[in-house]
Amino acid sequence: MAELGAFGKILISLGILMIIIGGLFIIGGKLPFVGRLPGDIVVQKKNFSFYFPITTCIIISIMFSLIMWLLRRR
Repeated sequence: MAELGAFGKILISLGILMIIIGGLFIIGGKLPFVGRLPGDIVVQKKNFSFYFPITTCIIISIMFSLIMWLLRRR
C-alpha cells in the first residue's frame, strides 16, 4: 500500500508541474523580452526562417536549477 501512496504523490506533483509549465507558455507569449534576448539566433531568408533562443534557454535553465537547488536544501 505504501507504494501506491508514493505513486499518487508523484502523479499529483507531475500534474502541478504541468499546470505551472502550461501557465508559463500562456504568459510567455505576452512577456516582451522572452525569446528576444541578445544571443538568441535568428536567421530569416526569403522563404525560410530559423529561430533558436539559446540565451533564453540558458537563463531558464539557470532559474530552474536554482529553484531545484533551493527545494533540495530542505
